[in-house]
Amino acid sequence: MYNLWINLLATGTIFLVIIIIIIFHKKNFFINHRVKGYKRNMKISLPLGNLGWPFIGETLEFISCGYSHSPESFMDKRRNMYGKVFKSHIFGSPTIISTDAEVNRSILQSDAKTFVPSYPKSLTELMGKSSILLINGSLQRRIHGLIGAFFKSPHVKVRITHDMQKYVQQSMANWQENCPVYIQHQAKNIAFQVLVKALIGIDPGDKLELLRIQFQEFIAGLMSLPINFPGTTLYRSLKAKKRMVKLIQSIIQEKREKNVMSTVNEDVVDVLINNTSEELTDELISDNMIDLMIPGEDSVPVLITLAIKYLSDSPVALQQLTEENLTLKRLKEKQRETLVWSDYLSLPFTQNVISETLRLGNIIIGVMRKAVKDVEIKGYLIPKGWCTFAYFRSVHLDDNLYDFPYQFNPWRWQNKDINNSYFTPFGGGQRLCPGIDLARLEASIFLHHFTTQFRWVAEEDSIINFPTVRMKRGMPIHIKRRESSSSIMQQHQYVH
Repeated sequence: MYNLWINLLATGTIFLVIIIIIIFHKKNFFINHRVKGYKRNMKISLPLGNLGWPFIGETLEFISCGYSHSPESFMDKRRNMYGKVFKSHIFGSPTIISTDAEVNRSILQSDAKTFVPSYPKSLTELMGKSSILLINGSLQRRIHGLIGAFFKSPHVKVRITHDMQKYVQQSMANWQENCPVYIQHQAKNIAFQVLVKALIGIDPGDKLELLRIQFQEFIAGLMSLPINFPGTTLYRSLKAKKRMVKLIQSIIQEKREKNVMSTVNEDVVDVLINNTSEELTDELISDNMIDLMIPGEDSVPVLITLAIKYLSDSPVALQQLTEENLTLKRLKEKQRETLVWSDYLSLPFTQNVISETLRLGNIIIGVMRKAVKDVEIKGYLIPKGWCTFAYFRSVHLDDNLYDFPYQFNPWRWQNKDINNSYFTPFGGGQRLCPGIDLARLEASIFLHHFTTQFRWVAEEDSIINFPTVRMKRGMPIHIKRRESSSSIMQQHQYVH
């Protein structure tokens, strides 16, 4: 979610800079005055750093570095000057930025009495007050726990595996050898179908297509100017959300009218409506179903796409992953057994490839929280009302933690000396992504079927790291089916 709202802020900031500088000049005077007050406290002090220009602070430099070929240069420059934890002023708020693994861990492990999620007003309007991304306390823990337990259950993993296998095979059966296949687009289509089925139980058909169209309209508003009046992207996004809510609430109502408390929950809606808490209203459930669709558009497809990208650039890694998956496929065919979810997750090198893709790709670059009181972490002061930015990318690319961190090296995960507590691709603490197991399973299934069915050549493409991580051209490849390779195209022309 952070990647989505950061684009919203970046776009809006550029257009509103001049007006905002004037309006918020006094605000910065009081911020700077408060900073000086804290400096007089000799027990703990603010980290070093620079608040930059009035209100816009260092936002424009942060954005420009994000769009460059060295997105971490903003952090590296200040880390060299001030240390791993420093103060700045980005996206309208004075912010303590942490590139320190221990400080990030403390932020992630904290509860709502210390930090709360920090999002702009426009995004909270789109998400709704009852969104799991915004609520705190016991209600957040209950919803998060229910959804997390559902996705971890063996029953659901069986369902997810069946659906993912079906949609992957249907998609790949339609790929043409004489046309480029855009992996990013294909992965999005598959992941969205799987996730919507797991969330609200919709199979492919008219309802799913209607939901997909409205969702695309909705998600466009997350990356638009925060201006809400007829004709604007945000306005259309809010209208699309209302239509989605209406559709989802009709599904919820159908389930409630059956009045059957099933002992086996088939989807997340079942989980939430079968809970006896009066707080879990239809509005809350429908809002959260929409929010939880976002990984089907963003996180999981990007994980799959980047894995294909890195493997295309690393023939040795690709060969080992392919051999591992072909061995499993032949074994199951010999035993006349179908692949189950535990088979996919038991492939050690495939899991190493996924871990390394998450580390190097940094699909979620970090999270922002707001301090609800003065907080001290590792000798640093985070004042009440300030934001804190736990920046994962710098930790995952820290050469003190990972040898040659910019190299794609899946074998590093065979090293037991790696401290996994510093590996936070899905966040951590009470807000750890509840779909972490689902993401790994979906990626494993896709990689298995892709590498055992095809050889391919990847066209030139590059990774865009800001405002969201994605491939610039959608990762176009040219495929050759393994069972139909011909002498016209020699095998050495293709990856593996």
